[in-house]
Amino acid sequence: MKKAWSDCKNILCIRVDNMGDLMMSSPAINALKESFSCKITVLTSPKASDLARLLPCIDDVMVCEAAWVKSENADTPSDYIALAEEIKKRDFDACIIFTVYSQNPMPAIILAYLAEIPLRLAYCRENPYHLLSDWVPEREPYAIIKHQVQRDLDLVAEIGAIPTHQNYDLPLTKSAINSAQRKLNEKGISPNCSYMVFHCGVSEPKREYPANLWIETAKLAGAIFGFPIVFTGSKSEKPRIDEIQEALDKNCISCAGLFSLEEFIAVLKEAVVVVSVNTGTIHLSAAVQTPTVVLYAQSNPQHTPWNVVNSVLDFSIPENLKSKNEVISYVDQLLYFEEKPYPSPEEVCNSIKGMLSSSLKTTL
Repeated sequence: MKKAWSDCKNILCIRVDNMGDLMMSSPAINALKESFSCKITVLTSPKASDLARLLPCIDDVMVCEAAWVKSENADTPSDYIALAEEIKKRDFDACIIFTVYSQNPMPAIILAYLAEIPLRLAYCRENPYHLLSDWVPEREPYAIIKHQVQRDLDLVAEIGAIPTHQNYDLPLTKSAINSAQRKLNEKGISPNCSYMVFHCGVSEPKREYPANLWIETAKLAGAIFGFPIVFTGSKSEKPRIDEIQEALDKNCISCAGLFSLEEFIAVLKEAVVVVSVNTGTIHLSAAVQTPTVVLYAQSNPQHTPWNVVNSVLDFSIPENLKSKNEVISYVDQLLYFEEKPYPSPEEVCNSIKGMLSSSLKTTL
């Protein structure tokens, strides 16, 4: 263990993108907490801030709308100057910057440098010279591609932070569990009733699974398995999800926008299986160990469910919706050169059957 890092007691972690990204970084953040017995502050996005406050490895949360990641209302230059000053006042010993391999870490690196944090660790393609005290040359995706969790664990291992385990840690309060069950009960899902979650909501149109296929899949799943289906999504996605639910029978209910984040996690925990597009939901369901079927738009191979029984059914992204990022384009040409149609309802239900069988075996 490097002596300078082992003495750190006040560490800033920068992870300024989405909720699922922060969830995948949490085992590495926990490794820092365990290894250095330190206070952890996370600088994150508004979208991920609620999750940050639920993670036991995080002691404090700072929020910004970073201009270098996709966001609705990026902070202004004066906001960043003020943020650097605020970070400086907090007298951090060190900073770790977590990124996806297709992101440029330099804006966050410069922010930490301007805040005069003495130790700064990140992956970076080019030589950052004095901007980083600890530089890990970026090898992904050209030499290797790792799961995001492993990528982040390997980063903190460079400075001696080794976890006792590599699982997610996401405890739930009894009040959240009871509140979620009360809301489900009001929708007709009684206590101790087994149900499936179908999560239709997605952060980007390119990841959508068509509404007509959700409807066909729900009809087939209902006929085969007989479980009620709880459709979930955000408040803004409610019209689309309500429309899907209205084409189905009373055994399918729409709960879009109904739950707080902690209640939503409780709903995922109690489900027999979760079927979702590749969004933050699949990482939350992995955190509570619910078997998960992912309708996976071929965007980033790093972001499949971690350490949970799962099935990944991938499909091609329409050409007009593909990223213009050259790193992502390289991976697309390397891994996703064959056109793949949307998973059929039959394929999804076969995967559900496999998840239910695996889940049953683990409880025997």
